[in-house]
Amino acid sequence: MSKPYIRLDKDNAAVLFIDHQSGLINITRDYNPDQFKNRVTGLADLAKFFKLPVILTSSFENGPNGPMVPELLERFPDAPYIARPGQINAWDNEDFVNAVKATGKKQLLIAGVVTEVCVAFPTLSALAEGYDVFVIADASATFDEISRETALDRMRVAGAQVLTWFAAAGELQRDWRNDMEGFAGILGPHIAPYANLIQSFTRAQKEAKS
Repeated sequence: MSKPYIRLDKDNAAVLFIDHQSGLINITRDYNPDQFKNRVTGLADLAKFFKLPVILTSSFENGPNGPMVPELLERFPDAPYIARPGQINAWDNEDFVNAVKATGKKQLLIAGVVTEVCVAFPTLSALAEGYDVFVIADASATFDEISRETALDRMRVAGAQVLTWFAAAGELQRDWRNDMEGFAGILGPHIAPYANLIQSFTRAQKEAKS
């Protein structure tokens, strides 16, 4: 049975980056590494543009999982950063859950590595506690496509919405008249065809005025 459409609301959303760590990213194979990193930073830039609360967490970073990728740490130097000593499910860490609750938001955009564990487990836990969860599939990665699709199916059945960072961008923006130039400035650096679109539009406008 389908659920009613729940729209992302920039005033009620927070973004959770879970275990985007150098060691873990190196074992993922379902996306091209450059493509994946571009989408993760796209989601990060989106969070900054809409001023969404952000929480960063890592798992066992002194072990083989490695440190959090610098692109996220540099973008969010003041965000809560929960270095979990061992809990696999981030929701099992009290500091992480308290940081989520402290945002006061009920919509959670979740991305992480790897999809069937680091994304799925906290997603299922958050859904069980009444949060609306939006899994950003292309900013999450795992070993292969079957691992990804199985994980996404499990989360969908539990009630999570699965979307891309670009779809989340459009739903948060809602209306092109809401700072179109600023919004396009977020999309362009991460989506080359969109950058070409904006360049063509800008040139046409200049020619029309000349």
